[in-house]
Amino acid sequence: MENKKLGGHIALFSANVIFGINNPISRALMPEILSPFTLTFFRLFGGMLLFWSVSLFTRKERVAPKDILLLFCASFFGLTLNQLPFFVGLSMTSPIDASIVVTMLPILTMILAAIIIKEPITLMKAVGVVVGASGALLLVFSSQTKHTGNGNFWGDLIVFSATFSFAIYLTVFKNLISRYSPVTIMKWMFLFATIVCTPFCYKPLMQTDFTLLSANTYWRIGYMVVFATFLGYLLVPIGQKVLRPTTLSMYNYVQPIVASMLAVAIGMDTFGYEKALSGVLVFAGVYIVTQSKSRAQMEAERLAKRK
Repeated sequence: MENKKLGGHIALFSANVIFGINNPISRALMPEILSPFTLTFFRLFGGMLLFWSVSLFTRKERVAPKDILLLFCASFFGLTLNQLPFFVGLSMTSPIDASIVVTMLPILTMILAAIIIKEPITLMKAVGVVVGASGALLLVFSSQTKHTGNGNFWGDLIVFSATFSFAIYLTVFKNLISRYSPVTIMKWMFLFATIVCTPFCYKPLMQTDFTLLSANTYWRIGYMVVFATFLGYLLVPIGQKVLRPTTLSMYNYVQPIVASMLAVAIGMDTFGYEKALSGVLVFAGVYIVTQSKSRAQMEAERLAKRK
């Protein structure tokens, strides 16, 4: 079990590194080059094609009819209400505001896990979430003087709705994700998300003049589809099977660290003590949350005391 948990941590860390690299890539494309609707369609449709293609060469799994409906619901909260609103909101507000809103994911997940699956909010878990959030926020606010862009209330609200939807997905569908392989889960989720989002994305997609897009734009889209969608979403269920929802969401704080390091690497930003301290706080927060006791552990301790 410990080896599986270690694999889950590695998978989630790797996925969020990939997502962190994708954040500045996606922001550079919207809304001047591509609309958020077009970019969302590329991601969902491309992911669907890749997952269904890979499923032809992997072990076939029969999905129970009742689980098909659950997969549709998981797709609705984990992809449809997450991807499309996030890109729309991001195109309306500043990257800084969006980053601040997204730091609420672990807090929302912790609260929902306590309400829905009765996962206790221990002092250690709460401290870990706060420590990790402080690291992410320190990085965001320290970057505020270097980047321009005006926030937008409605854009922030839309990003919040996308974040809240993903918190529901992480909390509610853990048991479903545990029953099937990542390829099986994702091929159905991306199929449903593509079907639901197509009516909203069709008009902007048809209005896009693909002959005007540069080779660099196509490379960026390729990274987003192959790495940030296919590979990233292939890795997330591996961690989702063995780790608690709050721990899953804590890895979200890795993304701004990676995006900042990328900016330093390509000369768009400089490395300072704020970034170093942010990284330490984020990883300390993740570690603290992983050390907090689960409901099963607390119940086992209570039973042991009774004996």
